[in-house]
Amino acid sequence: MNTWFECTAKYIKMDENGHEKKASETYMLDAISFTEAESRIYKELQTMVSGEFMVSKISKTRISEIIPSDTGDRWYKAKVAFITIDEESGKEKRTSQLVLVFSDNVKDAYDQIIEAMQGMMADFEISGINESTILDVFPYSAAEKTDLPPHLKPIESFLASPELQDKADFAVNVDEEDLNDDLDPIEED
Repeated sequence: MNTWFECTAKYIKMDENGHEKKASETYMLDAISFTEAESRIYKELQTMVSGEFMVSKISKTRISEIIPSDTGDRWYKAKVAFITIDEESGKEKRTSQLVLVFSDNVKDAYDQIIEAMQGMMADFEISGINESTILDVFPYSAAEKTDLPPHLKPIESFLASPELQDKADFAVNVDEEDLNDDLDPIEED
């Protein structure tokens, strides 16, 4: 499950009339930690923003799913309640999740959620859809490789080295009794 972070960046941009104005925009990305989120948002914004910018806020969100689209023009946040029946008490239990949908309008966002959730085993109900302030979403891509400093090597190259393979074969062939001999208490005479 992805952990989505909402990042707010502040910078100066040109408006339609050519005047400079302060902008505060919100972006979303998935990351393992706050540190990775900060690093990734700086990399993304460096390609988009000319001039100086500052990331003023990074916070975890409760977004559980992103529904992208090629035709949308803004992001909508939807609250989806999954309905299950407790077998012991027979009562309905609702578990809410937030979903982010890229769409043209609220109706299209609703239709996209219905389409995305069609294969679900549990019943669900969309209890609300609101336009979000999120400008763009940056999902993690496996193609994103972190640049290593020149004195470090990727772990894959180390694990594939013949020297390590020889040591790995040795470790596999060690008898378990030999390992336990070292752990026996010292007998005193």
